[in-house]
Amino acid sequence: MSHRVEGQPLRIVFAGTPDFAAESLKAVLASRHQVVGVYTQPDRPAGRGRKLTPSPVKRLALEHELPVEQPLSLKDEEAQRRLAEFEADVMIVVAYGLLLPQAVLDIPRLGCLNVHASLLPRWRGAAPIQRAIEAGDSESGITLMQMDAGLDTGDMLLIKRTAIDDTTTGGDLHDRLAALGGETLVEGLDALAEQGLTATPQPQDGVTYASKLSKPEAELDFHQPAAALSRRIRAFNPWPVAWTRLEGEPLRLWFAEEDQRRPADPAGAPGTLLAHDADALRIACGPQGDEVLRVTRAQLPGGKPLAVRDLLNSRAERVRPGLRLGVAGESS
Repeated sequence: MSHRVEGQPLRIVFAGTPDFAAESLKAVLASRHQVVGVYTQPDRPAGRGRKLTPSPVKRLALEHELPVEQPLSLKDEEAQRRLAEFEADVMIVVAYGLLLPQAVLDIPRLGCLNVHASLLPRWRGAAPIQRAIEAGDSESGITLMQMDAGLDTGDMLLIKRTAIDDTTTGGDLHDRLAALGGETLVEGLDALAEQGLTATPQPQDGVTYASKLSKPEAELDFHQPAAALSRRIRAFNPWPVAWTRLEGEPLRLWFAEEDQRRPADPAGAPGTLLAHDADALRIACGPQGDEVLRVTRAQLPGGKPLAVRDLLNSRAERVRPGLRLGVAGESS
C-alpha cells in the first residue's frame, strides 16, 4: 500500500450484489471518492412471474448513471482487460458472489478490499451474520480486509464491533452491519488516500467457517435445548425462517426465547404444545422435554407472520395444547 497518491480522492471499481452491498456503495457515492465502474451478478429471475430482475447494486448504479459490468466469470482475459480499462486505484468487493482470481486481485493499483460481516478470523464464508447469532456470540462486526486468493484470509485493515443480545435477529444484525460496513469502508478509503492503512495478518487461532444457509436446516428439532432453538429462530429471521410441522403442515416460527417450566406443565415429549401465555406459544423441548421454548411470533400454514397474541385471538384451535409439533397429527 505504499504507492498511494496522498490526499487525492481514489478511483474505485465497486463489486457487489445484494442489499447489504448496496449500503456500502451508497456510502462511497456520498464520499469524496469516485466510483468509476460497478460489477454485479447477472440479472436473475425473481417473483411469481420469474422476470429477470437486476440486483440492488445494479439498480443503485444505474440511478447514478454508472457503467455496470455483469460478467459470468472474471477468469477470462477479456473480462480482466475490461476491468483494467477502468484504471482504478482500488476495487471494493462486498458480497459480490464471484471468485476473484489472483490476476484480478493484481489489477487495481492498491489491490482489492473486502467488507466482511464478521470479526475475522471468526466466521469466514457465506453466512457470517446468521451463524454468529446461532452460535450465541455476544458481538459481531465489520472487518475491512485486503483480499488475497484465499477464502476471507487476507490481512485486516480496520475493524468495527457491534453487540448481539438475546433479541437480535438475522434481519436486525444484517441492517446494522450493512450501515456499519459503509461507514467502515469510507473511513478506510479516507485513511488509504491520506496516510495509508496498517495491515494486520489474521491470527491462526479462532478460525471458523460460516456455511451457506439452506431451507432444510431451518426445520427445528425440539430435542435441542431452548437456548439453541431460540438462537436459531432469531438467526433465521427473515430467511430461511425456522419451521416445524403442525399436523403435517409447515408452522413457521419467527421469534422465540427461553421460558421457565411451570408446575402445571404436564410431562410431554419434545415438541409438545404446553399451555399458552396470552401472547406466546410454549413448546416443550430439550433432550428430556423438560425445557420450554416461548414463541411470540409465528406463521400458520397459509397465513401471514403474526404476533402470537393475534394468532391466538383468531386461530387458537389450530395450536391447542397437547398437540405435538414436528409430526403429522400427533397429540402427546
